[in-house]
Amino acid sequence: MPDQDKTPEDPKAKARSGFGQSTRRTFLSRLGMASLLASAARIIPAFAQQPEKINPSPSDSKDAIPVSLQVNGKKHDLRIDPRTSLLDCLREHLHLTGSKKGCDHGQCGACTVHINGRRQLSCLAFAALHEGDEITTIEGIGQPEKMHPMQAAFVKCDAYQCGYCTSGQIMSAVALLKEPCGPEDAEVKEFMSGNICRCGAYQNIVAAIQKVRQGGKTG
Repeated sequence: MPDQDKTPEDPKAKARSGFGQSTRRTFLSRLGMASLLASAARIIPAFAQQPEKINPSPSDSKDAIPVSLQVNGKKHDLRIDPRTSLLDCLREHLHLTGSKKGCDHGQCGACTVHINGRRQLSCLAFAALHEGDEITTIEGIGQPEKMHPMQAAFVKCDAYQCGYCTSGQIMSAVALLKEPCGPEDAEVKEFMSGNICRCGAYQNIVAAIQKVRQGGKTG
């Protein structure tokens, strides 16, 4: 015989009876969240209070020494760290950025300059050791309104693509004109082997050099 005296359970009453109760998992989750918020409250102000770090300029180094360089026919009196490479000195102190920093290990030729008329890798030279030397960069070879014949030949022969190696290629090519290089293309390639073109424009580079060597018209 069914028990008819029992009243059905009230769902709302059941929900009220569970209100405010928490399981062990819920308690641990809330405890972890409270700890995280407390940690963040301590960390964020600490980051906000940290002063901005200002890197000193190369000339502000306590080890800086006076150096006088003759670059593109102009004298420059500088104070530099004695460990400063000629390439970094040209780019960072004199703002002559035509000489490119490629490998910075003397392997690509992008930083080639002339020192006393001879080509040299400026990334392997200390600037402080070249006081009194005549240094020439790509900016001293020619300007857009008055280009050196080698520069004009590079334009005429499409001897560049991305252009990153071009200044070093031209500096080596201009120096080659005074070097005992034979007349054949293979000999030009050998003399230019220290300059890498990652775009692979070697054929046009050789053509530009040969055009100048043979006295051809370049523009």
